[in-house]
Amino acid sequence: MKQLDVLFISPGNHDEIYQSLADTYSTIETPTWSLLLAQSCRSVGYKVAMLDACAERLTLEEAVQRVSEANPRLICFVVYGPNPNAGTVNMNGAVKLANAIKKAGIKTPIGMIGSYVQALPVKTLQDEKSVDIVFTNEGVYALRNLLQKDLNDTNQWEQVNGIGFRKDNEVHLTPTEAVVPQEKMDTDLPGYAWDLLPYRNKPLDLYRAPMWHAEYKEENRTPYAAIYTSLGCAFKCSFCMINIINRNDNDPVGVASNYSRMRFWSPNFIIQEFDKLVEMGVRTLKISDEMFLLNQKYYVPLCKLLKERGYGKELNMWAYSRIDTIRKPENLQLVREAGIRWLALGIENGDRQIRLQVTKGTFEDVDINAVVRMVHDADIEIIANYLFGLPGDDYESMQNTFNLSQELCTMAWNGYAAMALPGSQLYKDAVEKGYDIPKEYSEFSFHSYNTKPLPTDHLKPAQILKFRDESWVKYHSYLPFLQRVENRYGREARENIENMAKITLKRKIAGE
Repeated sequence: MKQLDVLFISPGNHDEIYQSLADTYSTIETPTWSLLLAQSCRSVGYKVAMLDACAERLTLEEAVQRVSEANPRLICFVVYGPNPNAGTVNMNGAVKLANAIKKAGIKTPIGMIGSYVQALPVKTLQDEKSVDIVFTNEGVYALRNLLQKDLNDTNQWEQVNGIGFRKDNEVHLTPTEAVVPQEKMDTDLPGYAWDLLPYRNKPLDLYRAPMWHAEYKEENRTPYAAIYTSLGCAFKCSFCMINIINRNDNDPVGVASNYSRMRFWSPNFIIQEFDKLVEMGVRTLKISDEMFLLNQKYYVPLCKLLKERGYGKELNMWAYSRIDTIRKPENLQLVREAGIRWLALGIENGDRQIRLQVTKGTFEDVDINAVVRMVHDADIEIIANYLFGLPGDDYESMQNTFNLSQELCTMAWNGYAAMALPGSQLYKDAVEKGYDIPKEYSEFSFHSYNTKPLPTDHLKPAQILKFRDESWVKYHSYLPFLQRVENRYGREARENIENMAKITLKRKIAGE
């Protein structure tokens, strides 16, 4: 029997990332990039397998045993996650497992793909001696080319573009490798290896949606899946690192806003992935695109296909958009008829000047209240995302942001303290300014005990975090919001929110 070429590992680190939210409330998302890379590799003849240590909640010992039994030529950690900072915070679990694999005497080379290693490839190899190879962008072609080599001969690694490795105790980065171009999306990233995912009783039942997406009811959370219809983003927000997957240089500190671009699968191709998920029993779905409602050439035909199949009545989906990209009520009606019942809107801040500053002038001057009303009129609910502690923020501007959130009274609310995420312009700025930025991976988590957000010219990190945490409780105890939830989803949903609001996160910088 042919030896396994590559074992893709999705690491686990839920307890440290989410504290007391981990067991019940945190999302467990399908590892989209592991699935994409696995399908891409086996489409050209490589034998692949997957280990989702997160979904299976494996101990280090259990995971090491599974790796040993798989006996692959290459171990490939794929370190992303359900939100922008997760690729960095999940490095903690990835490194712990990589160290345990090496300690167990397993000689297989260990590679890593993910947002953190793409942003900081040299630092990763300098800090993490258990990591043998890093991929400096999405890694599709670099991985295929690496698997053509004798993986026990490090001299052959030099012939592979798009990777970094150590040789003679020095870090070497090979010339950059291309990302999959638009014209080859359907062929070189040909879907998802859904069949490789673990399950308990039925496909995808180890994965669970956010509480709000499940209409605040536990029974609606699983089975659950996440899927891309496009990759990348056309914008250059300074707090975001999404576009680091498109990296095309070897700067020691990559900045995602330098690589802003988008690529799309064809609607006729991607609808087949929806068909597979529906056949497997999935009804709760996340469309992971950073900007789903941006290019009508792709999202309108896809929504029409979803509508034609009757998925508008079957599926409960959510997708992302910016507040200034929603313009046509008729398109929103089609989006709703396609089964998209939620939009995650990046409102970010109530102060227009602060929004302009962090989005490099691309955030148009829109009437936020009017846009929210237009979305609600289309029978689409909103999860509104806000950032506290952006450059320029003070107590007054943060309070204005929170006041706006109450005025909008959306069905779901996310608020974060601004973080210097590796790969973002905020990270590079923080390094250059000498800020006390996180040194441990878990410090990058919005929810962790030792989270370490950025300061502003007016506020210390502890002040920003305290305001954010208090705002979260205030919003989820806000009577107009609770009444709105109860009117739409029932008393049980409201009670679930009230119980969730009783959970408090401990914070190190607050002296707890």
